[in-house]
Amino acid sequence: MEAMIALVLIVALFAVLGSGLWIGLSLIAVAVVGMELFTSRPVGDSMALTMWGATSSWTLTALPLFLWMGEILFRSRLSDSLFKGLAPWLNWLPGRLLHANVVGCTIFAAISGSSAATCATVGKITLPELKKRGYPDNMAIGTLAGAGTLGLLIPPSIILIVYGVAANVSIAKLFLAGVIPGLMLGLLFSAYIVVWSLLRPGRIPAADAGTALRHKLYASRHLIPVVLLIALVLGGIYSGIATATEAAALGVAGSLLLSRVDGTLNWQTFRDGLIAGCRVYCMIGLILAGAAFLTLAMGFIGLPRQVAEFIGALQLTPFALLLLLTVFFIALGCFLDGISMVVLTIAVLLPTVQAAGFDLIWFGIFIVLVVEMAQITPPVGFNLFVLKGLTQREVTWIARATLPLFVLMMAAVLLTYVVPGVALWLPSQMQG
Repeated sequence: MEAMIALVLIVALFAVLGSGLWIGLSLIAVAVVGMELFTSRPVGDSMALTMWGATSSWTLTALPLFLWMGEILFRSRLSDSLFKGLAPWLNWLPGRLLHANVVGCTIFAAISGSSAATCATVGKITLPELKKRGYPDNMAIGTLAGAGTLGLLIPPSIILIVYGVAANVSIAKLFLAGVIPGLMLGLLFSAYIVVWSLLRPGRIPAADAGTALRHKLYASRHLIPVVLLIALVLGGIYSGIATATEAAALGVAGSLLLSRVDGTLNWQTFRDGLIAGCRVYCMIGLILAGAAFLTLAMGFIGLPRQVAEFIGALQLTPFALLLLLTVFFIALGCFLDGISMVVLTIAVLLPTVQAAGFDLIWFGIFIVLVVEMAQITPPVGFNLFVLKGLTQREVTWIARATLPLFVLMMAAVLLTYVVPGVALWLPSQMQG
């Protein structure tokens, strides 16, 4: 009976989501119906207490601050400076300026925390330049789509904050855990560009005229603001001087200062950045609140216990469990964004994951790696839509161009499973 009720609620949830209703409101609506029809618990008090508890966490205050920081930088000239500082150093590599997508996204991910912001900001700078210089569209767009997902993994990551709050684990340790896997993924993407260009030497334009070392060093001055901001935010967290929330506040102050220095900060850009950050946070906050209430309702109905019993009855090995979860999250990513996936599933999955012996810090990185794959999976791959807006290409064409990067992400998931120290070594060095 409980299994049938759970199935009805899941079907109802996907039906409501498919109707176009906001995700947060869809979650709340299904939770209300489920509690009214299938439990004797009062809905009003439960809903108020649960939604307030889900959105009033002090740890969660880092989220709107990091979002605002990303919006401020999105409206500054910092992204232009990234390309100017990087381009002279990349001409000697096979693939040349295609690496600007990967390196640019890796750096910008460390100051934005958002996959969409990383993809859009770096794409606005690199794609016109690469097209003008004659680089193949499929490689320029495909590598950008893949590298843009690094905004989810390299700290400060919005989705890692959400996972940390949902799973009640240290956000600072999650940030540390994301560093090596994020850099590893960036290196895999660059290695793919190198191999592709060596196999097709005629497809890559000739190198720019040689630049003297002193000119390269002079161009690197454009990277100084980026490096300083990264050091301010991440250095504060990892040194223990600041919490994630305090570091986020420092990041906002630093980004406002940089915008002021480069002349892009005025009342209009300040207002637009603040409003955009608030809109995104309100969307995320509503999803978090709705997911918390739906989790409570399903707990009263008995869904988490049913799922745990079902998975337990399968007698899966840890590897088989992760394989099942990978397929599950990729399939879910065809319909939901990454944050919705995390908040909808974590409460149900955590008991099973802990029973299987997985470290929750490691599992957070696994989740983000798989969600990154979902970002470039049609029909709801968010980065695909960002690039469709930038390039006017069809989503299916962009997805095909991104397929090799998707395969590399699968390899990264496997490597992280085989060598868990990839994710756990840095957090293990942190005191407390």
